[in-house]
Amino acid sequence: MTHMTLILADDHTVVRHGLRTLLEAEPDFTVVGEASDGQQVLDLVERLKPTVAIIDLMMPGLNGLEVVNQISQRVPQTRTLVLSMYSSEAYIVAALRNGAGGYVLKSDSAVVLTEAVRAVATGRRYLCPSLSERAIDVYAQKATPAAFDLFETLTLREREIFQLVAEGNTNTRIGHLLSISPRTVEVHRTHVMQKLELKSQADWIRCALRRGILPMEE
Repeated sequence: MTHMTLILADDHTVVRHGLRTLLEAEPDFTVVGEASDGQQVLDLVERLKPTVAIIDLMMPGLNGLEVVNQISQRVPQTRTLVLSMYSSEAYIVAALRNGAGGYVLKSDSAVVLTEAVRAVATGRRYLCPSLSERAIDVYAQKATPAAFDLFETLTLREREIFQLVAEGNTNTRIGHLLSISPRTVEVHRTHVMQKLELKSQADWIRCALRRGILPMEE
């Protein structure tokens, strides 16, 4: 039996505790770390290089989609499994596009989750049974990266600020969270608007919604 190491990423402590209890009941699973925000996940994955990182979509700092993208680039040997409450096709396509190996809903059973972990760990794609099985190929086809994505021109710090601004934080609040000055935040905001060709806060919000950084209506 191949042993697998796991990292759990969710900003709710009770959810992480429940997942740990469920997963460590399996003899071939060991949870080696937990994270409550996106940057913590990246730090843990780079340090521990687990077999699978189980990641919630909506987390502070860096959202789950961005975390998945960064892991696929920085630590490709770690597979990622998105565990989310959102079942819309847009989120699933975005997760696959960013490099996720699987997508499971929080409403699914423990059996589905453990099946998903084992599938993703071996390099297979897994979508939970509540999603149409024949849709896997469709999703995979849609997940083919576009020729050029302006968002890819943003630095990691600019991506952090993009999310924090979209969530409604002021420059002062963002500066406090990231340990930088409000003036530096403003400089980054200006760069983001130039790179993404945004003209207003409304454009910023629409962009965040399209990318799944803010919750979309189901």
